[in-house]
Amino acid sequence: MKRLLFIFFVFLSVTSFAQKFPNLALTPPMGWNSWNTFQTNISEKLVKDIADVMVSSGMRDAGYTYIVLDDGWMAKERDANGNLVADPVKFPSGMRALADYIHAKGLKFGLYNCAGTQTCAGYPGTRGYEYQDARLYASFDIDYLKFDWCNTDGITAKEAYKTMSKALKVAGKPIVFSLCEWGGNKPWLWAAEVGHLWRTTGDIYAGWAGTKNNGSWSANSVTRIIESQDSLRKYAGPGHWNDPDMLEVGNGMKVSEDRAHFAMWCMLAAPLIAGNDLRHMSAETREILTNKEVIAVNQDALGIQAYKYAVADSVETWIKPLKNNEVAICFLNRSANPQKINFNWKEHPIKDDLSKTYIDFNQTEYKIKDIETGKEKGKAKSAFEATVPSHDVVMIILSKL
Repeated sequence: MKRLLFIFFVFLSVTSFAQKFPNLALTPPMGWNSWNTFQTNISEKLVKDIADVMVSSGMRDAGYTYIVLDDGWMAKERDANGNLVADPVKFPSGMRALADYIHAKGLKFGLYNCAGTQTCAGYPGTRGYEYQDARLYASFDIDYLKFDWCNTDGITAKEAYKTMSKALKVAGKPIVFSLCEWGGNKPWLWAAEVGHLWRTTGDIYAGWAGTKNNGSWSANSVTRIIESQDSLRKYAGPGHWNDPDMLEVGNGMKVSEDRAHFAMWCMLAAPLIAGNDLRHMSAETREILTNKEVIAVNQDALGIQAYKYAVADSVETWIKPLKNNEVAICFLNRSANPQKINFNWKEHPIKDDLSKTYIDFNQTEYKIKDIETGKEKGKAKSAFEATVPSHDVVMIILSKL
C-alpha cells in the first residue's frame, strides 16, 4: 500500500510539472515588444520611456499590459556561476529594478531567450541551463517569456519547449510562455499543454503583400501571414493561442494597411503585441491601436478565431463568432482599387461547427454596428452595401434582436 501511495505521489509531482501554468492568457496577450523597431539597440531608459508612454497614451487602459524585452538584453557571457547577466551598459540597474519600475506602472514585464546554444543575435542561449534560467527569471519577477528557436542543431522542438515549460513550473513564478518556433514543427498540434501561445509563421515585416528577402531567410507580409491562418483556428482558444507574429502598425505601411492589419489580427484572436516606437507614434497609429471596439473583438471571452467565409472581387469575408450570440464580420479588400460589396444576408446563412453558431437570417433578426465608428447600421434584413477602400477593411458586428 505504501509503495502504491509513493508511486501515486510521484506521478502527481511529475504531471504537475509537465504542464504550463494554468489560468494565464485566457484572452490573447496584449503588450509591446522591442524587436520590430529597435532589434538589439535597447536600454533601460528606452524601456522606462515606453512604460511611461504606454500609460500616458492610453495604451494601458486599452488593454496593453506586457512590456517584453527581446534579444540583446543580456551580456555576451554568463557569469562565473553560469547565470545570465543583464548588459551592465544598457541596463545598469539590472532586470529586477526594471521589473519593479514596470510593475509600479500597472504593467507586466517580459524577457526573451532562445532554446539553442545562442540567441538569434548571438547572446547566451538557454540550452543546458533551462532550470537555472527559469529560477533567475522568477527572481527577476518577470511575467512573460518569449522563447526563440535559433542555434538548435541536435534538439527537437517539442522536447526543448516541454523542458523549458517544466523548468518555469518548477521555479514557481506564474509566467506566460510564448513559443517562438516559427511554425516549422507544427506547435499547434502539441503546444497547448506546453505554452500559452505559439508562433505559426516566420517573422513578419511591415509590408502588405509578398515576402522580404533577408539573405538566408525571408520575412512575411501581412496578407501572406493571413493566408496561412484559416486552417489553424481549431487549435486556438482561452489559454492557448495561435500567434501570427507581432504587430507592424506604425512601422511604415499606409494607414489603411495598418488598420486592416490590426483588424485582422483582432479577428484572428491573435496576441496584440505592438512593435512600433510608442514615443513617436502618429495620431492615426494611436487611434488604430487603442480602438476599444476592435480590441473587444480580439479579447472576446469565447476565444474563437475567425474563419474565411467567402471571397469575391478580391474582397475576403471573415467571420468571428463572439459571446452573447454576437458575430463580428470583416470585409478585407486585398486589391489596389476600392471595391463595392453587396452582402445579401438572406443568401448567406452563417454555420460554424466549431463554435456551434448557426444563423438563418430568414428566421432571426440582427442589428448591425460599424465597429470602427461604433455607429448603428440598421438591421440584417436587406443587403449590406458598402465600399471597402483599397488595402482596407469594413468591420461590423451583428447583435441578435
